[in-house]
Amino acid sequence: MQLKNPATEEIIFELPTNSKKEVQAKLSSLKNGQQEWAKRSVKDRLKCIEKFGALIHENSEALAAILTAETGKPITQSRNEIKGAQNRIDHLSENAERWLADEVLVNTGATHEKIVYEPLGVVANISAWNFPYNVGYNVFLYALVAGNAVIYKPSEYAAFTGKQMAHYLHLAGVPKNVFQCVIGDGEIGQLLLELDFDGYFFTGSHATGVKIAQAVAHKLVPVQLELGGKDPLYIADDVKDVKQAAINAAEGAFYNNGQSCCAVERIYVSERIYDAFVAAFVSEVASYKVGDPTETTTFIGPLTRQQQIQVLQEQVNDAVAKGAILKTGGHRLEHKGYYYQPTVLTNCNHTMRVMVDESFGPIIGIQKVTSDQEALDCMKDTDYGLTAAVFSANEERALDLLKAMNTGTVYWNCCDRVSPNVPWSGRKNSGLGSTLSSQGIRAFVQPKAYHLRQS
Repeated sequence: MQLKNPATEEIIFELPTNSKKEVQAKLSSLKNGQQEWAKRSVKDRLKCIEKFGALIHENSEALAAILTAETGKPITQSRNEIKGAQNRIDHLSENAERWLADEVLVNTGATHEKIVYEPLGVVANISAWNFPYNVGYNVFLYALVAGNAVIYKPSEYAAFTGKQMAHYLHLAGVPKNVFQCVIGDGEIGQLLLELDFDGYFFTGSHATGVKIAQAVAHKLVPVQLELGGKDPLYIADDVKDVKQAAINAAEGAFYNNGQSCCAVERIYVSERIYDAFVAAFVSEVASYKVGDPTETTTFIGPLTRQQQIQVLQEQVNDAVAKGAILKTGGHRLEHKGYYYQPTVLTNCNHTMRVMVDESFGPIIGIQKVTSDQEALDCMKDTDYGLTAAVFSANEERALDLLKAMNTGTVYWNCCDRVSPNVPWSGRKNSGLGSTLSSQGIRAFVQPKAYHLRQS
């Protein structure tokens, strides 16, 4: 399999794709290794994960360069991702023993009762390219600490990064018959669905998530899907600083080139501050440096996938044809690499695809609203349910709106943020299940009830 640099369109890595026989052999090995791994204490398993974190830190510059080369993520953002992902390991170190411990519920009387949390077994993790450290850690590190073995399939757009993570896990003491990386495209993903796993954990598009759920439904094993979003942000008329709100909103929309499940994908602004907000927003976006992702001052690099350029262009053309105003951008950059100009569309409405279909790129639509209720109606007008945000000086006002949102995460005066302390989950077309928090640890175990009575 050839990996291209999306900034130069040159082949930078070649990795052999695993055959069906190789994948089956890896799975067989993992089934044997998982039983011994599960017998080790949580503390012992954690030591391996903590050592892995230290190794990643020691080699972070080389790893960031690899991530930038194969995904086009600006080097500063690659460094940020690798550094930031360490908080998953810190979270596990602080909490995993407590949340995986046996729970004694009744220890008096004739019959004692307790819950024991046992690992699922061998799980398949089909992962994503946009934040491979963050979304990978959310699954395979938590699964390993809980006593599972894992086959990890990185995206074909971040395959070498996936190989590096496997390398350092093994160096850290995770046995090879407990964690294996498989390389390939959708055919390998399909093969994993056909094999005998004890759980499936996927990060990616809604369409693929539905196919996975349908394909493995007959197995009656846990299936967790972290899918896309069309995440709304409402700028209320009482924000203390319109310019700062615009700066924060722009970063939420354009960080990582907008290639984030929880990126701001549509913005609603009170008519009272609309003009001031748009002016500040466009000014901020115009200041972003677009270019070579290896330069530390670059904020917008190339898209990771060439085919997304057509999706973005079709959304722009559709919006303009229906009356949107193109304030900046709107076209592919005419040189090597999968570059698309940071694009801002105003005068938008929900007849336009840019306001209802996932964009996953450096493009945003802005719509004027006359009231909180109109903003809420627009925010709720979606098949997705990942995140929603409100910027307002009034907490009660913001919370009234956020409580009405059918989303897994809500934000007040912030956006595009993930923390290991609280669950990361989606509703409706944004997925099933939770990662992170206590729920993210227990997603990888199954409870066994004990009724214990002395004869």
